[in-house]
Amino acid sequence: MPFDSDAVRKAVLKIVADADYRPQKPKKFLESLGLSSDDARPFRLLVRQMVAAGAIEYGKNHFIFGKHINETPKADSRKKSHTQKKPETLNTANLITGRFQRRPSGIGFVRPRDAGDNAVPEGDIFIPAHWTQDAASGDTVAVAVSPSGSKSTERRPKDNYGRSTKGRRNQSADYADRGPRGRVVEIIERASNRFVGTYNVQDGWGYIQIDGSIFKRMIPVGDASASQARQSDKVVVEMVKYPTPYNDGEAVIVEVLGQHGIPGLDTLLVIRQFDLPEQFAESVLAAARKEVEKFIELDGKSLLDGKRQNLTDETIITIDPADAKDFDDAVSLEKLDNGHWQLGVHIADVAYFVTKNSPIDKEAVARATSVYLPDRVIPMLPEVLSNALASLQPDKVRFAKSVFMEFTAEGTRVHTEICRSAIKSKQRFNYTEVQDFLEHPAKYRLKWKPEVRQLLTNLFELMKTLRKRRLERGSLEMDIPEAKIDLDDDGAVAGAHVYPYYDSNRIVEECMLSANEAVAEYLQEHSIPFLRRIHSGPAVRKLRTFTDFIRSLEIADIDADDIIQDRSILQRLLAAVRGTDQEYAVNFSLLRSMQKAVYSPETEGHYALASSCYCHFTSPIRRYPDLTVHRLLDSIIDGKTVKQDMRELVLLGEHCSDKEQRAAEAERELVKLKLIDYMSKHIGEQIEAVITTVEQFGLFVMGTEVPAEGLIRIEGLNDDYYRFERQAKIMLGQKCGNVLRIGDRLLVECVRADADARQIDFRMVRRLESQRPSIKIKSTKSRRTKKK
Repeated sequence: MPFDSDAVRKAVLKIVADADYRPQKPKKFLESLGLSSDDARPFRLLVRQMVAAGAIEYGKNHFIFGKHINETPKADSRKKSHTQKKPETLNTANLITGRFQRRPSGIGFVRPRDAGDNAVPEGDIFIPAHWTQDAASGDTVAVAVSPSGSKSTERRPKDNYGRSTKGRRNQSADYADRGPRGRVVEIIERASNRFVGTYNVQDGWGYIQIDGSIFKRMIPVGDASASQARQSDKVVVEMVKYPTPYNDGEAVIVEVLGQHGIPGLDTLLVIRQFDLPEQFAESVLAAARKEVEKFIELDGKSLLDGKRQNLTDETIITIDPADAKDFDDAVSLEKLDNGHWQLGVHIADVAYFVTKNSPIDKEAVARATSVYLPDRVIPMLPEVLSNALASLQPDKVRFAKSVFMEFTAEGTRVHTEICRSAIKSKQRFNYTEVQDFLEHPAKYRLKWKPEVRQLLTNLFELMKTLRKRRLERGSLEMDIPEAKIDLDDDGAVAGAHVYPYYDSNRIVEECMLSANEAVAEYLQEHSIPFLRRIHSGPAVRKLRTFTDFIRSLEIADIDADDIIQDRSILQRLLAAVRGTDQEYAVNFSLLRSMQKAVYSPETEGHYALASSCYCHFTSPIRRYPDLTVHRLLDSIIDGKTVKQDMRELVLLGEHCSDKEQRAAEAERELVKLKLIDYMSKHIGEQIEAVITTVEQFGLFVMGTEVPAEGLIRIEGLNDDYYRFERQAKIMLGQKCGNVLRIGDRLLVECVRADADARQIDFRMVRRLESQRPSIKIKSTKSRRTKKK
């Protein structure tokens, strides 16, 4: 049944006008109005429209209010005994939304989402075990926050056996005076309904130990005699009833994956855990094969009745990683008579093959992005398109969208032209060989054609100009050398190598950034709504946390106000730690202080790039938002009137952002699993590592050669008796005065690697000499002025 906006709007207004109405989230409205999960997205958009029209109001974290949002809720009219303890007062008028994380002891913490700098408390919100409901780690929850200093007196629930939990050891006592505390009042969104784990049989009943630390206790799955799973099988379960600290919950097995040790099992676990797509449906493959049959490779003379510019004789090249299979971007560069540069960025014309609402398009929308796992790629498009017809292979005529940008000698873009084209890449390069050419050009004098060598030399010169100009406007660079794992034929880790970031990488980066920005401004000039790539600036609350951390490292004397007034401080800070042991920690901490970049039609810029108008255009083979931009360019080129449904565009942006985040999390989780397997074969061996995080219970460290991350528990720090200093984020030795902080290098020994627990444990052997920044960053202004 279609979503009836008018009827739903009237129903919402009637509900919020009721005198007994209590603020609630949109999810509760869906239940009250009898709407389905398919109506969730259009309902959220309707709410935004009603807020914009002034019909209703948003409170903190999108709780829906009527006109009297400050009205005091009616007191409970039921008569209470004078001997009954008064329950803890909770602020339910302004609930906080955030991500829940449960500790093994049952207590939890909620990291608030940004809702304005004064809308959320400083730090994570502590949730006592009996106030967590059945929230699981990763769930999005609504929390009522207690006034400072108040204590919980609410009656505790009973356990599985009907016994009261009152009087049991209060495992949350250590957290009572450490920041805000609250109660979970609603599970807004589950992180997942399906989980992977290990099957166990006890006394004739089946139980599942969920992988990782999401659930401490095993989950019952019923009579073992009725199950096809065997002891220690890895299985996929769907949660029927989520566990609480006092109830075990209930699940049902939906798939048996097999025993430990099966090659590829780790990849299959991650695919199931994150619900990643696998094979394309036959209808999609048939549609792709039909596109192949229709496509006639052109020779540069027949150009579809003049609808494409013939660029097959131009010197155009691709530069990609050595193992790349899909080539969706190519570049050219020409020096104009007026002394300006004309940069050409040529992107695979995927829109030619994937028409809107076709079977291929519907599958591409659902996937939204290609997923790059260590041992395989799950493509957004069938391989016959992504790795063949739509790929800009050398010496093959391919269709493209070409963006020509004219730059002055100083790097100012003064003109942009966009057209459909047919190109023929003259040569396929990888980053390593281009870098070698830039450093040793004489080696390639006879190997490569003169025009190709000149093109690479000119691209290098333009890159330096464009990069300098981008940094001058405030763009941030966080290009840490990344450790990549090496796999053997069975998909197991054989080692690792550092993937450097060369000047050859920067050539492609600057070309693509320029094209993305030019296309975004082109669409904006035509007053067409489109999916932008937006990145909001960090909230002051998170900036304070970041600058507190930086001061604890004693490498910068700055505060949040300094960064707000002068973002070049961040650039100087990143430059100061580059190449030091603090580089990873500082960059990671800065990333955590920022909001995630997302896709949205909202007119907002990109904070990290210091760009006021930006979109993704250059990778339509692997990103669906890029494909939507290509279709808009087709409409403009053909002179068609563009009509965009803002509701659909908002929902599409949210969908693509969610799928992008899922892909990134899946990649990280599989890398983690493979590194755990690798370290399980090296128990007792010693490796060099750097401290990445300091917590009350120990240190997280990462290997410098093999990027395995694990925990050194505080009892494993054997050269002193350490105490955690929360403000400084350090471990301080009480006997010898030793200090351990983020960035310090250690020699550690692997003592445990547990794939089911998703955890590696190390023991500290000894400290190593650490390389710290030689320059201390200071604020450019004085924070204090003397009274006169």
